[in-house]
Amino acid sequence: MELVLQLTEKYYQVNGIRMHVVESGPDDGPVVIFLHGFPEFWYGWRRQIGFFADQGYRVVVPDQRGYNLTAKPVAIAAYRVRELMQDVVELIAALGAGKVYLAGHDWGAAVAWGLAAFHPHLLHKVVVINVPHPTVMRATLRTQLDQLRRSWYIFFFQLPLLPQWLISLGGYYMMRRSLRKTSRPGTFTDEDLRHYVNAWSRPGSFRSMLNWYRAAIRYQNPGAVSQGTTIDVPLLILWGAQDAFLRADMAPKSLQRCRQGQLRVFPDATHWVHHERSAEVNDAMHRFFREGS
Repeated sequence: MELVLQLTEKYYQVNGIRMHVVESGPDDGPVVIFLHGFPEFWYGWRRQIGFFADQGYRVVVPDQRGYNLTAKPVAIAAYRVRELMQDVVELIAALGAGKVYLAGHDWGAAVAWGLAAFHPHLLHKVVVINVPHPTVMRATLRTQLDQLRRSWYIFFFQLPLLPQWLISLGGYYMMRRSLRKTSRPGTFTDEDLRHYVNAWSRPGSFRSMLNWYRAAIRYQNPGAVSQGTTIDVPLLILWGAQDAFLRADMAPKSLQRCRQGQLRVFPDATHWVHHERSAEVNDAMHRFFREGS
């Protein structure tokens, strides 16, 4: 699928940083914000932007803190979850949107879980893709050796300097190989990977991207790790069951943390389900957003 041509690039000053945002669709449409994860940037939602713009949404897709054209603070503390959430809170205010629809994948889904827990008044509905509720993730890491094995890279990323140096070798060969190895054949084209390498190669990008993981280990997510945290805002979990990084049994466990939750599993899809099953994912999100409206 080709990139949407009707894209507007903007910059917003939020939470002390300059955030790059791509927008599409009518200015007066209901706002939907898409939050990408590691190691993507706004381009990771290219298969969703056109669909939702055509449905009349004002589509807003930021490069999150440290990624691509958005500012890249040096300090690891700048990538604490509370800072990542505050970026989106202030983006919503800057958009003048009131309440928004929100979707996140991977780290973007982690931010979306936090916003659903602490800022439900800003959200109509939330979609999270292939990332569990934070309490489920923590419990699974403590009790399942299989998940600990799948998460080995998180601990590797804690090392200073070495990870970003190794990853950058050979034109980011390790990252390009990982994307293709953990997805269905043909998911990431050569052209896609050129866009990713260009984003990764910006000064300070990969250090900042890894700092999300470093901050997650060093600074506990405030409140969201409480065993009593339950999500009140309507929330849809979409999950590719062949995820190489995260156990599929965390999806139904996360659903139990939601008072108004739904779950749809894609049995043959991977962590990259919004790329691989884009038409089905788009339809599921749109139907969920429209329910009851």
